[in-house]
Amino acid sequence: MRILLITASALALTACASAAPGSADGEPVKWGPAARIARAAPPPHMPADLSPAGVRAADDHLALEEVEGAEAMAFVAAENERSLAALTGDRRYEPFRQQAEAILTATDRIPGPSFLGEGIGNFWQDAANPKGVWRRTTLESYRSATPRWETMLDIDALSRAEGKDWVWKGADCLAPDETRCLVSLSDGGKDAVAVREFDTSTGLWVEDGFILPEGKHRLEWLDRDTLLVATDFGPNTLTESGYPFIVKSLKRGQTLAQATEVYRGDIGDGGYGVSPSVYRDGAGAVQAVLISRPLDTFRSETWELVDGQPVKLRLPERVNVRGVTGGLLIFSIDEDWRLFPDRPMHKAGSLLAYRLPELGDRTDAFLIDGTATVFEPGDRQSLEEVAVLEDRIVATLYDNVRGRLVQFVPGERPANVPNRPRLTIKTWDQSAIPIPDNVAVHLGDRSRSSGRIFYSVDGFLTPSTLSLADTRAGTTAVLRQAPARFDASTHVVEQFEATSSDGTKIPYFVVRPKDLVMDGHAPTIIYGYGGFQVSKPPIYIPEMGKLWLENGGVYVNANIRGGGEFGPAWHQAVLKENRQLAFDDYAAVARDLQARGVTSPRRTGIYGRSNGGVLTSVAMTQHPELINAAVIESPLIDMLRYHELPAGASWIGEYGDPRIPEEAAYIARYSAYQHLRPDTEYPRVYITTNTRDDRVHPGHARKFAARLAEQGHDHLYYEETSGGHSNDADPVANARRWARHYVYLAQQLMD
Repeated sequence: MRILLITASALALTACASAAPGSADGEPVKWGPAARIARAAPPPHMPADLSPAGVRAADDHLALEEVEGAEAMAFVAAENERSLAALTGDRRYEPFRQQAEAILTATDRIPGPSFLGEGIGNFWQDAANPKGVWRRTTLESYRSATPRWETMLDIDALSRAEGKDWVWKGADCLAPDETRCLVSLSDGGKDAVAVREFDTSTGLWVEDGFILPEGKHRLEWLDRDTLLVATDFGPNTLTESGYPFIVKSLKRGQTLAQATEVYRGDIGDGGYGVSPSVYRDGAGAVQAVLISRPLDTFRSETWELVDGQPVKLRLPERVNVRGVTGGLLIFSIDEDWRLFPDRPMHKAGSLLAYRLPELGDRTDAFLIDGTATVFEPGDRQSLEEVAVLEDRIVATLYDNVRGRLVQFVPGERPANVPNRPRLTIKTWDQSAIPIPDNVAVHLGDRSRSSGRIFYSVDGFLTPSTLSLADTRAGTTAVLRQAPARFDASTHVVEQFEATSSDGTKIPYFVVRPKDLVMDGHAPTIIYGYGGFQVSKPPIYIPEMGKLWLENGGVYVNANIRGGGEFGPAWHQAVLKENRQLAFDDYAAVARDLQARGVTSPRRTGIYGRSNGGVLTSVAMTQHPELINAAVIESPLIDMLRYHELPAGASWIGEYGDPRIPEEAAYIARYSAYQHLRPDTEYPRVYITTNTRDDRVHPGHARKFAARLAEQGHDHLYYEETSGGHSNDADPVANARRWARHYVYLAQQLMD
């Protein structure tokens, strides 16, 4: 059972002169401002020398990159005081805060379940326990209206006892009994965690248990007394991104210095660090031990440990291993690929099943892939989540960003190989697991031993419903339905398409009042991400519905390129030198909304965080005429120095490498920090970040705010001092965060 909540990933160019849609029927017209920017004199802070040294020399705000430096913290304190006065002093702030806190701490929320031995585990936060409790119950009790919970670990009490700002980051428990668990705790919400071994049968820390100091670890149980560990083993054991490239076997009682090396990548590796994975059957027996060695953000090598020795598998570099079942490795591919030149070509986005011996260097393997394709996507379709069970595969698919839930059951047919009459090969029979139309579907935890899997469905106006599928029995049962947190009866969801600068159709969802008059007056938030192949399907956002929709607002979800909505090609279309297309897509959606009469520039706001901060900061600098508000949260902004700030170098596969002159040149065409101009009229923007964010450095947001100030542009800047990148430390603090967001948006778009 794994309920580790840390995500490894994270965090999406052509010249600015381009064309964009200017009418609801999608006929493109020329962008004005982008073309003018391309022809104008360089911005005053654009370095003439784009080398790393030249960029550094031209940056007058480097002191703000010192996370807790005196100048930086004085800047934060002054900006926070000014911005809090403007936001918390608004008459709407306290009602918004109370409404958000009531939603985020409500006791009738669905408690997210995970299988834990013979029972069910859950991590729960509310007003009484803002840091949360890890608790358990039986499946029978969980099915009831009032489950009987037993607390195993109280993070609030632990923090008080140890004088730490502990934030729960999950637990990894050893199958099949799942009584020994590696608990990850973050100081203040950082991605880096400390790890301790916990015994759920006693409710105590294990006396001679595994303990790891704070770090960005990659851990797997090999057996009860052995871990596979990738971490900081001392000098020269981390990549430039700060991630490990060495895997060692750590025995109980050993120190990290005594651990035995089993695999070594290279200090120059990219991505998020080498990572071991142990795949087990329903009884807990090890089926395979794999190691992923990232070469960059998206390319990796896959190795199998065979008799303690690493063997490189014949897999594509753009691959996602999904699991192992019956000797078959289940994986999806993000590039067209064939095992050998005489084998079938598999389409990018497909889900495949190959025997492990076929993929290694074992000469005794009889090579025949047969029907290796489990699923091949069609146009405007993508594979999302995959759960590999003992005798089948369950997956979520998206058709034009609308969810489906399916299962694939293996069968057999004759292989028709001469002189091998009894040889059979796998087939895969697909069937649907019924869910409502026009919703998103998400897989939850699964039990290989029982064939059960949790799943949930929701939509923009439809609260989440949690169900349990028994795949062997062929039954599903609704377990929980979340109550509505806002009045959805007044709104409707529509899907439209905008035409981007290169003619590509960009889908987007609009959540608007049913009786909206299309005269451009509606306050509208356009949410965007567009990176790292992360899809953004419909989702129920209760605080948005309560604080924005109920007050007459419109919410737009833009499925721009860079995401995974239509598979790998949708993402790869805007990598590196093509990044401008993602920004063009976003502007196309804004223009299309305004051409339809949904909103107008005066009433249009944008919101993005993390990679979405690149998007929104560029939208603000390239097209200030399209918007009157921007919430730029936990952002990347200084793209000419992002690789210098932890953990920026891990994203070079997405954006390019500023150390390479030709790549620095195309990044410089859009990097918003360098593109600010004192003579351009920008809307008052709201920039916000977190001091404890060790994924996207707070220096990006600080420097952007400082430059806006020195150029005389009105803005708001607020920096939270705990919570990290994920903002999951405390629901009470999170309520304040959402109240600030929506007060600002109301000021800009509704007043």
